[in-house]
Amino acid sequence: MSISPLELRDVDAQQGGGVLDARLTHRDREEFAQDFWGRAPLLTRGADDFSDVFSAGAVDELISRRGLRTPFLRMAKDGATLPEASFTSSAGVGASITDQVDDTAVWRGFADGATLVLQALHRTWEPVADLVTRLGTELGHPVQANAYVTPPQNRGFDHHYDVHDVFVVQIEGTKRWIIHEPVHPDPLRDQPWTDRRSDVEQAARGEAHLDTVLAPGDVLYLPRGWLHAAQAQGAVSIHLTLGVHTWTRHALAEQLTRSALAALRDDPRMRGSLPLGTEGPADELALVRERLLAALAETDPAPLFHRMRRGQARPAPLGPLAQLQAVAGLAPDTRLRLRDALEARLEGARLHTRVGWLDFPEQDLAAVRCLLDGDVHTAGDLGLERAERLLRAGVLVPAGP
Repeated sequence: MSISPLELRDVDAQQGGGVLDARLTHRDREEFAQDFWGRAPLLTRGADDFSDVFSAGAVDELISRRGLRTPFLRMAKDGATLPEASFTSSAGVGASITDQVDDTAVWRGFADGATLVLQALHRTWEPVADLVTRLGTELGHPVQANAYVTPPQNRGFDHHYDVHDVFVVQIEGTKRWIIHEPVHPDPLRDQPWTDRRSDVEQAARGEAHLDTVLAPGDVLYLPRGWLHAAQAQGAVSIHLTLGVHTWTRHALAEQLTRSALAALRDDPRMRGSLPLGTEGPADELALVRERLLAALAETDPAPLFHRMRRGQARPAPLGPLAQLQAVAGLAPDTRLRLRDALEARLEGARLHTRVGWLDFPEQDLAAVRCLLDGDVHTAGDLGLERAERLLRAGVLVPAGP
């Protein structure tokens, strides 16, 4: 099977370089891909100083001043998740919100040994969002981020495995990690560890593959399926988990099958009813298999696959007031650039992005292709009418002075 070539330049694939090797692994991309990606854990001591990304101060601000609601915060203790009602309350006068995080209840639970789980930090904390966007661009797989804040000598969860790869980034304090080999290698997203609870418990009693303490600046990469449990040591531990939701061959097979089935809707024989009195499909199976195999051989799953990819993440933030100002003041010398993390792809005369698609006449395609290089362009170079259209669509953004 081959995916037909598309007329595109994926700018996102060109702009992400540096996060994986410089900040997380200290291995070049080829070495990491060959020896560790999806294969084995990798511990990198002193990978970087991540104080620019997250901190104890960030935890306090998010909980006390950002008006978080569930599920942006979870709490867990002794391997179990606490009820949301135990740490949320009404937002008070002027806001009809009943599940806002209650900082006093959070403090009491934390003081009693509960772990705080700040979920989807790529949506609530800008430095984490920037790191996640760059990493996801570089890997070509969707990435999300959680933070785990654990009191001294406490743990949040029992031994388990994740259905996504993770980079564990220790921010503050220390935490002991115990890693065991998989009981179910490369689990799919609908194959959680709870389906194999007894196997996980038995494996956790055996000899560990890795037993280590992470200190601030250390990074641990774990492929999906590897068993792990962690416990804070003598001080509060804060770590980020960068979860990589890997695209798999099984996912590609799903897109291929869906594309083939869509094509078979146009086949009159396949739309036909089975004969009356048929006790089983054996008589019809040969025909169905033949037509299905032919459709699989001829169909192109690339458009559906890329559409699914675009739907797995969001583009970079867009300020509506700055955007309106750019439209109102548009001039030939206005500097513009492609919005980050759009997954912009030109397929024929249609530009596909995470914010929708736009069709262009033949005479505009050269300018649109030029945009995909990721450089800054002037509205005059692009054409004022075309530039305004792309600004209004949220595809272009002001590039600044």
